[in-house]
Amino acid sequence: MARPRKTLVSLEDTPYYHCCSRVVRKAFLCGFDKSTGENFEHRREWIDSRIIELATIFAIDICAYAVMSNHLHVVLKVDVDKAKEWSDIGVLTQWHKGFKGTLLTHKFVKGEALNEFELKTVNDCIGLYRERLTDISWFMRSLSEPIARMANKEDKCTGRFWEGRFKSQALLDDAAVLACMAYVDLNPIRAQMAATPERSDCTSIQRRINSAMKGEQPKELLPFVGNERLDMPNGLMFSVKDYIVLVEDTGRIIRE
Repeated sequence: MARPRKTLVSLEDTPYYHCCSRVVRKAFLCGFDKSTGENFEHRREWIDSRIIELATIFAIDICAYAVMSNHLHVVLKVDVDKAKEWSDIGVLTQWHKGFKGTLLTHKFVKGEALNEFELKTVNDCIGLYRERLTDISWFMRSLSEPIARMANKEDKCTGRFWEGRFKSQALLDDAAVLACMAYVDLNPIRAQMAATPERSDCTSIQRRINSAMKGEQPKELLPFVGNERLDMPNGLMFSVKDYIVLVEDTGRIIRE
């Protein structure tokens, strides 16, 4: 029996979660369908760009992701402190980047006068939006729904495109986070979709390698910040060089 999502997510224990969504009805998320001869590779860009877009809206950082033929993986870090630091207008501004909001919330952002009842309604919305912007269920919903609509339109059909629930797993320590990130980044290698991490299109490891070659880190992903220290910035406590070596060495391990 499926457990309620709130019993699987505890931000008091960890902000890190591995989420996976899979399509149904033998649908193709991406890739080439040999039985019909149809190519769905262009959908990979839909998801890649949507993941990056949502990272600019939610108080949720992207640690790793990989877009596969019939499913996708994301490793997320919920940044509750960031959401708490947003002003009321900041919360609404973030929400309006990806969602319609209400007539009153738009008036509030524009600085238009509101009566007492309208102001209370806006304050209720701000509290609700602030909570949703740190909710991985809302993140995954915002990722999957537009993709489903676009795919169904392209396939000229209706009904479910994704399984009813995405799977989520809490990552309770740094070792679990790094191991899970490497697992996600190496998914295309394991599935023989790519020969090397740098050739794994629409993955976080490709972004990290391309940026590392320029001596940078991708702004759209949660950065590696090294060992724990005073005035610790938000990021992964590991070096980007060591992580790329970890992925490279793990990917070279061939099992029967």
